[in-house]
Amino acid sequence: MADKKNENLSMSRQTKLLNISRSTVYYKPKGESELDQELEVLIKAQYEKHPYYGVPRMLNWLRKDNEFLVNKKRIERLYKKMNLKAVMPKRNLSKTIKEHKKYPYLLRNLEINRAMQVWQTDITYIPMRSGFMYLTAIIDVFSRRVVGWSISNTMSAEWCKSVMEKAIENYGKPEIVNTDQGSQYTSEVFINLLINNNILISMDGKGRALDNIYIERLWKSVKYEDIFLKSYENGLDLYHGVREYFEFYNHERRHQSLDYEIPAKVFEKSIKEVATSRADIIFETQKNFILI
Repeated sequence: MADKKNENLSMSRQTKLLNISRSTVYYKPKGESELDQELEVLIKAQYEKHPYYGVPRMLNWLRKDNEFLVNKKRIERLYKKMNLKAVMPKRNLSKTIKEHKKYPYLLRNLEINRAMQVWQTDITYIPMRSGFMYLTAIIDVFSRRVVGWSISNTMSAEWCKSVMEKAIENYGKPEIVNTDQGSQYTSEVFINLLINNNILISMDGKGRALDNIYIERLWKSVKYEDIFLKSYENGLDLYHGVREYFEFYNHERRHQSLDYEIPAKVFEKSIKEVATSRADIIFETQKNFILI
């Protein structure tokens, strides 16, 4: 390349011999602007708190909360430079298998008026500072009580089955279990557990996001009220944190859809009412039988 200290050849002569423009010799690349440096600091701090922030959310935060008049291309460039990417659920988390039997959705127009009538279960993706985990939970739809949950680094039908078995062992058999059409829930391992316990099987319709609205509301609560706030370091910390949150959710947190009642109390009250009603029916049946 051209040498500015060469006393025998002028810069003009050197550039002609090298067949390059003289301007390239004198060009000095610009360093990072003060604005970009300031944005990098803000983006890094915000991303560490909320690793699920992609370019659109970070752009919105910078514009509305920090009053930076920046465009999307600048933030995309900084994300690429800083090697940042939103930690979000991967697409097709619940993949279907065509060969597996699908069951109809039973909750449409169904009046859910008691505990143990309908359980709903699902799997969600949990981002952490290093890697990710999966969380599954089972919710009693009427009371919103979480009757079972577990954390794993893999998704399997055996895992989902074991969580359902434990919930049935602890609370008894529900009348209906509703799931999506993911391979874990359409597998023989999981389906046979429900059939053997005489539990009706309900599955969300393909592309119908509102069919599993109850469990989706639970995911929103646990993520925004706990997981995203604490950004757990590892699976053990995540387990203890989620366990503490679900204890709070079941026994202290007042639920708007329950007229601000507590899920565990609503669940227990409904169980007692159902038991009393059944006892009355049995008593009346026995009394009538004796009279006949």
